[in-house]
Amino acid sequence: MTDARHVVLVHGAWHGAWCWAPLQAELDRRGIPSHAIELPGHGASVHPLGGLHHDASHVTDTLNHLNLDEAVLVGHSYGGAVITEAGAGRADLAHLVYIAAFALDIGESVNGALRSFERRSVALASAVQMQDDGTTTLNPDLAASALYGSCSPPAIEAALRRLSPQPVATMTESVHGSARDDISSSYLRCLRDEAVHPDHQTVMAARCDEQVDIDTDHSPFLSTTGVVADHLERAACS
Repeated sequence: MTDARHVVLVHGAWHGAWCWAPLQAELDRRGIPSHAIELPGHGASVHPLGGLHHDASHVTDTLNHLNLDEAVLVGHSYGGAVITEAGAGRADLAHLVYIAAFALDIGESVNGALRSFERRSVALASAVQMQDDGTTTLNPDLAASALYGSCSPPAIEAALRRLSPQPVATMTESVHGSARDDISSSYLRCLRDEAVHPDHQTVMAARCDEQVDIDTDHSPFLSTTGVVADHLERAACS
């Protein structure tokens, strides 16, 4: 599919580019080129951890390096905040996809958005552990149900062993611009999500041009890979 747009993937908190591997394999089978960005300090990155603006700047630099035409920029969970900031004002993006993600408005932070929404409880809250160095980690015994409730046991085990610390600043810094002001967007809402409550996702999905519901957990790129690939294929080939 030589005319398909490139898909650029931005992972969420505590994760790395590794989480997109099954989805990238599926996109490869469909002839859709994809690039998974490693946010600084995560996965195999040797760069230091930073806040939201640091992460967004890294995505901007990567997009400049890739020099793509009309790419589809995808953000999962916290990665939604990153693509909102990084994609603002770019003419080389055709579409934004938010996967159970923070589709923030200008001036909002992840934590600020959560405080403004009607209170809802999720399993992730009990899994988060504060560290003395300004990061958070996840209790693996609790993270499994919070993030991967619909995934296979082998996939869960592999994912848990690759989770890494997440700076608190990524949740407290506000976005300065919104890519959705100029770029079309869609939202994949995960109905059995125990990390970002589906009700909160409903609020953020309303900020996008299209909403698609998936009956799965917080990690549909692992649990319902084909469904996510279907949506990205439509975005890449429309």
